[in-house]
Amino acid sequence: MRSHPILPLDELLRVPYVDELFDLSPDGAEVAFSWNCTGRWEVYVVPTDGRVPPRQITGGPGAKHAPRWSPDGCHLAYVLDLDGSEQYDIWLYDRETGRHTNLTPETPDRIAPSFAWSPDGRSIAFISNRSGRMDTHILPVGGGAVRPVLSLPYSDLAVVWSPDGRHLAVVCMTRGQDTGIFVVPAEGGEPRPVAGPDEPLCAKHPTWSPDGSRLACVAERDGCFQVALWDRTSGAVSWLTEGEGDRDHPAWSPDGRRLAWVHGQGPVNWLEVADLSSGAVASYRVDLGVHAFPRFTPDGTGLLFVFDNPRRPADLWHLRLADGTLRQMTQSLPPDLQGAPFVMPEEVRYPSLDGREVPALLYRPRTTQGPSPAVVYVHGGPTWLTQVTWDPLVQHMVSRGWVVLAPNYRGSTGYGREWQLANRFDLGGGDTRDVVAGADYLVREGVADPARIAVTGTSYGGYLTMTALTGYPDRWAAGSAVVPFLNWFTEYASEREDLQQWDRENFGDPEKDRDRYYERSPFFFLDRVWAPVQLICGANDPRCPAQESIQARDALRALGKECDFVLYPDEGHGFLKTENVVDAKRRRVEFLARFLE
Repeated sequence: MRSHPILPLDELLRVPYVDELFDLSPDGAEVAFSWNCTGRWEVYVVPTDGRVPPRQITGGPGAKHAPRWSPDGCHLAYVLDLDGSEQYDIWLYDRETGRHTNLTPETPDRIAPSFAWSPDGRSIAFISNRSGRMDTHILPVGGGAVRPVLSLPYSDLAVVWSPDGRHLAVVCMTRGQDTGIFVVPAEGGEPRPVAGPDEPLCAKHPTWSPDGSRLACVAERDGCFQVALWDRTSGAVSWLTEGEGDRDHPAWSPDGRRLAWVHGQGPVNWLEVADLSSGAVASYRVDLGVHAFPRFTPDGTGLLFVFDNPRRPADLWHLRLADGTLRQMTQSLPPDLQGAPFVMPEEVRYPSLDGREVPALLYRPRTTQGPSPAVVYVHGGPTWLTQVTWDPLVQHMVSRGWVVLAPNYRGSTGYGREWQLANRFDLGGGDTRDVVAGADYLVREGVADPARIAVTGTSYGGYLTMTALTGYPDRWAAGSAVVPFLNWFTEYASEREDLQQWDRENFGDPEKDRDRYYERSPFFFLDRVWAPVQLICGANDPRCPAQESIQARDALRALGKECDFVLYPDEGHGFLKTENVVDAKRRRVEFLARFLE
């Protein structure tokens, strides 16, 4: 029985939110960020003091992300993805003229969304596969030949330029699921790994001190990511943090005397600011939820960051360090939803089918009577996690009276290195058992009707949806897989270089490990499916191509199985247009409701 109102899905899905990758102007007067207020991802600028509302500075087709101010503040660079194919171009906005210029027109290579201005503003370091692998290059902003600056037997992920312009810090995929940081001269030369006494560190999120003498990063130590300082002259590493939880996104104060970072414990985190001379650490948070990418203001008096939780979509916030005062800089949640009965999740743990303990988030309906319909909601990645964040789809499902369980199955981040690596070379094995055990847990606890449990997920979560449906068909009333892959052989063959590297390092080689590739491909076992299946995909998806869903649709229908299929011709892996997001999630709910209600 349900006595509370259903939260309107369309209205919730049209609530905008701010992308995490914002930038502060050199003078500290303005913040540039990406926001989807119009139903498209556009770049906006807002004064730091909040005296006027945000102003949109981009338009036209495509999604614009990752704005970066030039060192003199006269230009703003950003990346544009026209159709979801992740075939980014780097664009330049001239503040004086209002003109937008494509700096990488008609480039056949794939460009990553991470890039960095040189301190003199004459060049941009970026990552592309023009050499056959995702390597770091330098692009003269005023025109001229692009030149390679780093080529290692790894795929590059991110790049940061040193304040003196002499070096680049580049994050690369290395072994397994590790990443490493390499410091290379901007003019080219031998790269130096950021290393401890014995070997290179598993490290990420590099940021240079204001004087360029040190590099702060987070690196793996005793199973968690801790904040480390690397001395550019000596190569020595010192550690600033220890203990439980992961640290992320370190940021220097302008005077180099303090560092801010995010400290996470499982699905929630908070901000910390350390005084490097005294060692004192102060903690701040808006609420229970997720804080991201803190940045000091140029005068050092405040921090900017992005925050969201199930009651608040992601917005820009300002923290005044003197007294801890918080000010919300963007307002994404419309007034008529600010009093809505959003549900916060419980953190729970349950035994997997092989006995291992699985952490999860459990959303309970506000009013229920007896066992309810339930959805096991599977995150992608797999090296990712479900956090205490804004998720309109979950809130709508819970308001319908459905229980929602989001397992952070083995392979998830946020719970230590051992758990993150627990499904390496076992993808589709133990993690599938963790998902299935979530359904058993809900029945055992008496909160779910065993005849009305569905499974759904996106990307790798879509893959686990299909392994759960084929491997444990008796548990499910229905399953909806969004942008999934189902056939490891065809998935690997269609991937770009960096994704193939990850697969080889974490699943094996498609020839040498052919049996594993076959056994863990749900495509070959679709005859075992009992429940109706929904497949949702984007035609331009470079990660899990639409053909993965198309071949599964054809096979399911040939077997006489019920299969609902939706293809969006103008989308890729992560849908960019709000109208398509609304349509896809409405179809998802309507499909599941047929078998749960």
